Amino acid sequence: MNKKHIYVRLLEYTRPYFPRLFAALGCMVLASVFTVIPPWLLKNVVDDVLIAKKMDVLNVLTIGLVLLFTGKGIASYGHQYLMNWVGQHVVMDLRVGLYDHMQNLSLRYIYGKRVGELMSRITNDVNVLQNMVTTVIVDLVVQGITFLGMLGFLIYINWRLTLITFAILPLTFFILDHASKKLRFVGHAIQEELARLSAIIQEALSAIRIVRSFVTEAMESQRFKDQNRANFKALMHGVQVQAALSGVIEVVLIAALALILWIGGRDVINEKLTPGELIAFLGYLGFLVHPIRVFTRVVSSMQLCLASAERIFSIFDTPCEIRSPEHPVPLGVIQGAIKMEDVWFAYKDEQWVLKGVALEVCPGERVAVVGETGGGKSTLMDLIPRFYDPSRGKVSVDGCDVRTLDLTELRKQIGIVPQDPVLMKGSLAFNISYGFPQATEEDIVKAAQIAGIHTFITSLPEGYDTEVGERGVTLSGGQRQRVAIARAIIRNPRILILDEATSSLDVAVESQIQEAMEKAMEGRTSFVIAHRLSTVRSADRILVLSKGHIVESGTHDELLEKGGIYRHLYELQFGGEKNNETRP
Repeated sequence: MNKKHIYVRLLEYTRPYFPRLFAALGCMVLASVFTVIPPWLLKNVVDDVLIAKKMDVLNVLTIGLVLLFTGKGIASYGHQYLMNWVGQHVVMDLRVGLYDHMQNLSLRYIYGKRVGELMSRITNDVNVLQNMVTTVIVDLVVQGITFLGMLGFLIYINWRLTLITFAILPLTFFILDHASKKLRFVGHAIQEELARLSAIIQEALSAIRIVRSFVTEAMESQRFKDQNRANFKALMHGVQVQAALSGVIEVVLIAALALILWIGGRDVINEKLTPGELIAFLGYLGFLVHPIRVFTRVVSSMQLCLASAERIFSIFDTPCEIRSPEHPVPLGVIQGAIKMEDVWFAYKDEQWVLKGVALEVCPGERVAVVGETGGGKSTLMDLIPRFYDPSRGKVSVDGCDVRTLDLTELRKQIGIVPQDPVLMKGSLAFNISYGFPQATEEDIVKAAQIAGIHTFITSLPEGYDTEVGERGVTLSGGQRQRVAIARAIIRNPRILILDEATSSLDVAVESQIQEAMEKAMEGRTSFVIAHRLSTVRSADRILVLSKGHIVESGTHDELLEKGGIYRHLYELQFGGEKNNETRP
C-alpha cells in the first residue's frame, strides 16, 4: 500500500468534519502569520530605535509585539481545540468501523490471529493515528506556512544570502528522505512488538486458572519480560534514529548559520547591508531552525503513523467471507427443516473436514451427532447458522439455501449452547436476555425455569440483578451451562444446537443439565453433539461421523444391533452394559 493511497483513505475519514477542519486551518494560518512577523521587527529595533533613536517607533513596536503574541495565542487555542475535536472524532470513527468490521470477519480469520494482536490494532494503532491528526497535521501546516513566510522575508532582505543559505537545503532533504524510510521500517517493528506484548498479557490473564494450575507464573513472567525487552529494543532503535536525525540536521543548519554570519558581517562592514537587516536575517534563520527541527520530528511521527495505518487498513481490506446477500430471500418464522446436499468443507485448501455429507432433518426432530474428536461434528453444525460456507454443496433451511438468507434473520431463529459457555460481564438477567433486548421479565423467568436455574437465581440476595464476573467466573460450570441454555431458548428458536453441553460436567450435574436440555428441545429441531453417549439415547436419530463422512445413522438400539462404530464407542464407555441394551 503506497503512502498516497493511505493519505487519501485517511482524508476520507475527515470529510464529515471539513467545516471544523477548515476553521482549524484558518487558525493555523493566523498563528503562522503572527509567528513570522516578530523577527522583522528586530530590523526596526536596531535601525530605527537603537541607531536612529526614534521613540515613537519604540512605542509602536512594543505595543505591536504584545498584540501579535496575543493574536497568536488566540489562534493557537483555536486550532488546538478544533484539531483535537476533529482528531478525536476521526479516531472514534476509525475505532468503531474497525470493531464493526472485525465483528463481521470470518471465524476462520479471527481464530487464525491472536486476540491480543487484534486488540492492539483497535487501541494502540488507532491512538498513533490520533497523534497524526491532532499533532502532525498541525505541525505540518503551521510550521510549513511559517517556513514559507520566513523564506519570503529572507529573500526580501537579501536574496544573495538566501541563495547561499538554501544551497545547503538539498543535503537536509536527502537526510530526511533517507531517515523517513528507515523510520517507517522501525515504526512497523515497534507496533508489532507492542501487539505481541498485548497478546501475551491478554492470553495470561484470560487463562489465569490454567497458569496457576500448572504453576507457570514464572514462565509467563519471563515471557512477558522477554517481550518487554524486545519492545524496548524496538523503541530504542526508533529513538536512536530520531535522535541521530535531529542532531545531524541541527549541525547542518548551524553550519549554514555560521557561514551566513561570516558573509553578512563582511557586508555590514562594507556597508552593503544595514546592521538591522543582518540581525533580522539572522533572526529569521534562527527561527527557521525550529520549523525544520519540527519537520524532522514530523517525518518520524508520520512514518510511525503510516505503519499503524497500514496495519489498520490491512484489517479493513480483509474481505468478509460471510455476509448477507444484497437481496435476501424473506424467511419468516421457520419450521426447522434442515437439508445438506453433498457438502464438502475444508479450513485449508483440499484438507477436507467434511466429505460429501448428505443429510435431511425434519422439523422437530432430535438428531445426535457422535464420533471421534476432530471428525467434523462441530464444523457440520457451524454450517447451519452459516458461520462458514461449504466449499462445495448446499445447506438449506426450510428449502432455502442459507447463502440466500439474511444472516440476522436466520441466526435469531437458531439457539446455540456451546461446550464452554462464555458469559458477558453484567447481571444474570442481562446474560439470559443477551441478544434479545426486547425480552420481558416474564420471558427471562420462563427461560430460566426451563433451564432449571430459576430456583438458584431467586436464592441470591440480588436475584436476577446479581452481577457475574467476566466470562461468568463467579458461577459453577453447571450454573454457567444452565444460563447458556436459558440464553439460547429465550428467543424461542426453531433450531437448537447443543455442542457437547455436558462434556465438562460431572455425572450428577450432567443428569440435571440433561433434564434441562430435554425441556429445551421440546418442539424444536435439535442437534446434540456429544462424546458421552448417555446423553444421546433418547435422540430420534443418531449420526456417526468419521473422517468427514456420515458412516452410520439410526436410533440408539438400531446402531447397537449393527455392531459398528457406535457399538464400539458404547462398549468403550459402558463395558458390559451392552448386553442389557441389545437384548430384551
